[in-house]
Amino acid sequence: MRFFQERRELLQTARAIVEHGLVTGTSGNVSVRVPGGLIVTPSGMPYATMTTEDLVEMRMDASLAPGQLVPSTEWRFHRDIYAQRPEAGAVVHAHPVYATALACLRRSIPAFHYMIAVAGGHDIRCAEYATFGTEELSRSALAALDGRRACLLANHGLIAVGESLERALYLAEEVEALAGQYVRALQVGTPHVLDAAEMERVLERFRTYGRQPGKRRF
Repeated sequence: MRFFQERRELLQTARAIVEHGLVTGTSGNVSVRVPGGLIVTPSGMPYATMTTEDLVEMRMDASLAPGQLVPSTEWRFHRDIYAQRPEAGAVVHAHPVYATALACLRRSIPAFHYMIAVAGGHDIRCAEYATFGTEELSRSALAALDGRRACLLANHGLIAVGESLERALYLAEEVEALAGQYVRALQVGTPHVLDAAEMERVLERFRTYGRQPGKRRF
């Protein structure tokens, strides 16, 4: 079996999205880039019983080695993100409660809080709706991710992109936390949105945020 370490970390992340409340059942999917392609979770398999052998290695032309399971129905946007974003090392797709609620309203998350910058820009966009597993959904997701590390998918969920599985998982959790804060703020009134100039200042400060000598940074 190739890429054992990557498979082990991918399986840990797949189980973490359940443990952290980002998905229920067999929904959501996770992938990691490997030389020549990616490894992605299989379709419709419970994460608790999944093994490293069940994870599906896919080449960038979408071909599979013989004898593998069927990959996640969302393999296409995972593959297309890696093809378009050379810095991407991992992708987490999930259906957490608050982010999905906003996605069902087809509502982006504006800069109501400076931490929106964690996703790479002035907002977290909501991609236009397309049927799951389709090329149209992949195109819509890529458009919403332009200049961003995360987006919502209309009537669907969220995507988080990271340099590693650890960073992609962290970002997915941060987006869900921000979505929850935004929903609660809307219940009280109309949140004040930070202007573009302030968000540019925040983004500049984020370039060095959390950097410690000899330590990994989220």
